Amino acid sequence: MRTNTVPMFNGDSEKASKYYEQILGGKIEAMGSSAGTPIEREIPLERRNKILNARLILGDTILMGMDAPPERDQLPKGFFVSLDVNGTAKAERVFHALEDGGKVDMPFQQTIWATRFGMRIDRFGIPRMIHYAEAAQRAA
Repeated sequence: MRTNTVPMFNGDSEKASKYYEQILGGKIEAMGSSAGTPIEREIPLERRNKILNARLILGDTILMGMDAPPERDQLPKGFFVSLDVNGTAKAERVFHALEDGGKVDMPFQQTIWATRFGMRIDRFGIPRMIHYAEAAQRAA
């Protein structure tokens, strides 16, 4: 079994996916709207170019995304997208790269469970935990 995270955006899914691709070093595998598809006529005209499905490959993990219909648009609540980054320098780079337009919930620091750990809300409103645990990386 595999769990994938699917953040829903308010029209920013394409911009967010490209931003995460750049910051996290992944590769966008797919990104599409309903325009030009068999379901295009079923979608309101103003939503036809909104992203239905974006797939960003990050190593062996998939981060998906979509533009939420207005009735489902809400800020994420009650969870964080956890990024387990390999290496202190890389984890620190990712944490600080996500600062642009975001908000820090917990500064990036050493904790009792991690070599480095921090929490933030990124510029798209997605709650993130950035984590590097040296012992866990050696065991993997």
